[in-house]
Amino acid sequence: MQIRISWPAGSITASLDASTPTAQALAKALPLASTASTWGEEVYFDTGVSVSRETDARQVVEPGTVAFWTEGNALALPYGPTPISHDGECRLASPCNILGSLDGDAGLLATVRAGDPIRLELIED
Repeated sequence: MQIRISWPAGSITASLDASTPTAQALAKALPLASTASTWGEEVYFDTGVSVSRETDARQVVEPGTVAFWTEGNALALPYGPTPISHDGECRLASPCNILGSLDGDAGLLATVRAGDPIRLELIED
């Protein structure tokens, strides 16, 4: 499953594992519009989707991971260290469900500003 994430200064696509309950719930909610927040080198935004934490949820992830923060009903897109990272890792606020990864350079997310409108849509085959 592929999605497109767009904001005023750019866009990026991501590939998600369609077999996860969180990805399925997110896909049903698309397209959606939200407002970006930033936390260190992470962009996150409310999706209006509420799901439970999955058993393989992780807090430390690779840059470009597409994660779902269950406590905030938010998609979390880390591209570098956050305020609680150690030694340059991508450490999320708490364990998040892992949905997939961004296609291409996750560093493009550095152009997202807090308050930017964000659009999330499914890319149809």
